[in-house]
Amino acid sequence: MPACNNAPPITEVNLPAGSPPSEALLTSDTPWVARGYLKEWPVVQHAAESAEKALEYLASFYQGRPISAFLAESESKGRFFYNEDVSGFNFVQVNTRLDQVFSKLLSLEEEPDPPSLYVGSTQTSVWLPGFNESHPLPMTLPAVMTSLWIGNQSRVAAHFDFPRNIAGCVIGQRRFTLFPPEQVANLYVGPWDLTPAGQPISMVDFENPDYEQFPRFAEAERHAFVTTLQPGDVIYIPNMWWHQVESLSAINGLVNFWWQETPGVYGSPTEALKHAFLSIRSLPLHQRNALKSMFDHYVFAEDTQHLEHLPEASWGRLDKVSDSLARQLRAELTNSLKR
Repeated sequence: MPACNNAPPITEVNLPAGSPPSEALLTSDTPWVARGYLKEWPVVQHAAESAEKALEYLASFYQGRPISAFLAESESKGRFFYNEDVSGFNFVQVNTRLDQVFSKLLSLEEEPDPPSLYVGSTQTSVWLPGFNESHPLPMTLPAVMTSLWIGNQSRVAAHFDFPRNIAGCVIGQRRFTLFPPEQVANLYVGPWDLTPAGQPISMVDFENPDYEQFPRFAEAERHAFVTTLQPGDVIYIPNMWWHQVESLSAINGLVNFWWQETPGVYGSPTEALKHAFLSIRSLPLHQRNALKSMFDHYVFAEDTQHLEHLPEASWGRLDKVSDSLARQLRAELTNSLKR
């Protein structure tokens, strides 16, 4: 029995196909699901006939560019994870063609205990030219990146992404288990230097959690949200929410849209975290506490009350970041890191 099976479902919103979500939904701090939102997409309609028809349709966009696929033996039970001593992984990465992946998935469809085959985060504009134009969202998202995820039954361990995310199930079923960002301490996060796909993951096996090894996970479960998507359903995942994704069908497909409101010149917050590892973490505790107070005062302030004793024209870098200020700060950081 999967962990979190008693978790509350994610809020479902009434969002008719073709209708843009409200600004409040697109900037929400909590996840939501819209059933049948992509039901008119051609790939979803093909999937209603069969997974094979959907794969044939996707293959019609493919131009032969090589892709990376992950392959795990049947002993993994679909869990793409580390090896026993966390020195490597329980899967291999291979270069292949997307149409060959489709053929392999079809050949494995009826096997009772197949190896796990998975292609993740394949940018559709590059690997499936024309797909985005045939499968638009009825809204404009800033600097959006659209990706295809496809494979057979598998589990991708709980991880976070910085951008906001709308993910649409297009083939098969997918189960999402989500945790708010403040549950990070209860998810027992693995290494940052060796990760399965770029992001650190929870080390807890949600199918069979070891509460002796991971006792705080029981608290995380109290804050979990769970939902299962059918073809045409979408889920919205806010920034930094931890999410495990399970592919439940013999052939599964997902298309997701990542976006963030801040321009790329502002940089990634995870890069700032790396800088903090370098310059702050090794300091004595009293210095770290002092810097925590500075961060709370200047970075995490909810308004500008802490600046109102100064003339507004003098706020400078303490004010809202602009493109010109972002470039100035990036130049200063680049120069300091070169020393």
